[in-house]
Amino acid sequence: MSPQPQAAVGAPLSRVDGRLKVTGRATYAADHDIKGAVHAVVVDSTIARGRVTGIDTRAALALPGVLKVISHLNAPRLAYRDDPNLNNPPGRRLRVFQDDKVLFHGQPVAVVVATALETAQHAASLVKIGYDAQSPSTDMSGSDRTNEPATYARGDADGAIGSAAVRLEMAYRTARNHHNAMEPQATVARWDGDRLTLWDKTQWVLGTQNELASVFGLPPESVRVISPFVGGGFGTGVRTWPNVTVAALAAREVGRPVKLVLTRKQLYFAVGYRPVYEYGVRLGSDRRGRLTAMTHDVRAETSTYEDFTEAILVAGRMLYSMPHVSQTYRRVPLDVNTPTWMRGPGYANASFAIESALDELAHEIGVDPIELRRRNEPDDDESSGLPFSTRRLRDCYTTGAREFGWHRRNPKPRSTRDGDWLIGTGMATGVYDVLRSPAQARVRLDADGTALIESGTSDMGPGTYTSMTQVAADALGLTMRNVTFRLGDSRMPPTPPHGGSQTMGTVGSAVQDGCDTVRRQAIRLAVEDRESPLYGVDPDGIVVRAGRLHVKDNPVRGETYQRLLARNERTHLETLGSFQPGESRFSMYAYSATFAEVAVDASLGLVRVRRMLGVCDAGRIISPKLADSQALGGMVGGIGTALLEHTVTDHRDGRIVNANLADYLVPVNADIPDLRAIFIDGEDLEAAPIGVKGLGEVVHIGVAPAIANAVFHATGRRVRELPITAEALL
Repeated sequence: MSPQPQAAVGAPLSRVDGRLKVTGRATYAADHDIKGAVHAVVVDSTIARGRVTGIDTRAALALPGVLKVISHLNAPRLAYRDDPNLNNPPGRRLRVFQDDKVLFHGQPVAVVVATALETAQHAASLVKIGYDAQSPSTDMSGSDRTNEPATYARGDADGAIGSAAVRLEMAYRTARNHHNAMEPQATVARWDGDRLTLWDKTQWVLGTQNELASVFGLPPESVRVISPFVGGGFGTGVRTWPNVTVAALAAREVGRPVKLVLTRKQLYFAVGYRPVYEYGVRLGSDRRGRLTAMTHDVRAETSTYEDFTEAILVAGRMLYSMPHVSQTYRRVPLDVNTPTWMRGPGYANASFAIESALDELAHEIGVDPIELRRRNEPDDDESSGLPFSTRRLRDCYTTGAREFGWHRRNPKPRSTRDGDWLIGTGMATGVYDVLRSPAQARVRLDADGTALIESGTSDMGPGTYTSMTQVAADALGLTMRNVTFRLGDSRMPPTPPHGGSQTMGTVGSAVQDGCDTVRRQAIRLAVEDRESPLYGVDPDGIVVRAGRLHVKDNPVRGETYQRLLARNERTHLETLGSFQPGESRFSMYAYSATFAEVAVDASLGLVRVRRMLGVCDAGRIISPKLADSQALGGMVGGIGTALLEHTVTDHRDGRIVNANLADYLVPVNADIPDLRAIFIDGEDLEAAPIGVKGLGEVVHIGVAPAIANAVFHATGRRVRELPITAEALL
């Protein structure tokens, strides 16, 4: 931690980029107006499995303004090199326009390029595709095929359950969910000789750079990716999808910059999604609720060409204490596009099953749900044997119960009414691991007393611009207005993907390191300068406030950065800050406890969330205002998962039936009640030098099971499938 006074960090400051966003001056991918740009529209497959037997482009090409129609019939062969730096799942990623195979409904089979968007759209509708269609497999429940399972075991779970005093067996299911960020996937591609520039919607400019370099057989430095603003991501922008390759290919083929923006409908099959899960749980405990064993039998959908996996098993290994655990995770290959990470990946689905199962056990033995969880708190991580760096989950329970008014709860289901509404309360635990990856940030302090910090990270909404500015301002001893933070350019220092709640800990620590180094450079310059009032002072006794270096215990003795640098004829001080995590001797996670109150119409089965409280152990909170926004957003997303969101597939042809925001339901203002977030005080210096653990995932993860448990308490009916519908309660 920095010895500097903390004026910006911990203060509820507004977003430094807020004015740009509310005035429409923030430039998202499709907003970039590149001279000479033309428009591309993708033609999607209307079958889920088979071959393209013919493409008739005559009507499309006859339209004035149409420049070219590209398909596997006339596209050049692309390199598609393997690259260990990419985060694509194992398998063979989709190769755009390289053969006649159709692997899923909505696969790009052609692209139309025209001088006007409307012309390209109309021309795309005129392209006629012939198919040799085969019967697709798109329903996981009806498929016996699985990839090689991932397994974990400790002890003898089957034996322990067989001899347990209390035994339960449940099967849970969660629906496919789509991200539905406000900004669609969009790319503007421009070639300058053999150099490619992309203005792209991405959560990882370095990943997009490496992907396009591998696809086109270029050195990475020949590809530049620019993405200063991202209009929501939730994981969909962590991977580079085929539409980016299509835009770059089209630009090269027509010799002009090309803009390609996916439609809302295309976002349901051109990019990934949270996969369907079937999650079987068996558990055993004693009569007091002490868990002895649990088995987890998990099945999830993936594509036939890639094997997507995520951290679905981790929570079941370490969240609660028990000597016996058995887990199996099978992926079912289907004729669908590849899933991807979505907020709280893996953990969110696991929490629904595990936290519902804990609630079922609490009801079975007549123990309060919070008390049951307390009785099963581990002393250390039983999956690794490592001690926890910090685990303030008991504090989350205590604070949440007090603030939510849990003591007023009648434990008997269906015991509380408000007119025609049945009232219930429920709670659930959330957990998410601390991801730690190398990151860098360039820091420059100019002679005018202002600072510029650059790092190739992203900001999809959590407030990266603001939080990094706060860290830099305090570390350099400057006011916020004298610090500029820039991001979203692959020419900037590298960072990990902007996802998995790791940006604050990794990039923030790199910013802290760089700013500390520059501040120390300035202090060293002062104490060695005979003309400085700080000459000869112990460097450890000097701090910087508002751009002025002074003795900590004697604020009068000091001088400004400006005077110091001007006198020493320095135009600037500069360094490259870094964060390089070593091997940890601790188990590191963020935790949450979510409390929900619901009302269920006794006659109609309609569910309404009345209030919700989330209590989080996320380490040090850099920006309380941004953290509160993140937490409320996570709760809103959890309400959608629990009650509304469900991608519907027509299994006859693989078509997504509700590929629009009229039929794919997401929460609106009328669905959002009284939401509140509390953050437990504390820091975790093992997780990150700046003390944070990560926030964006854990605030979402326990929400759906808390609502499901509240619905059971209200109605006495246990619903084990998400989303919870009125039909399930009637």
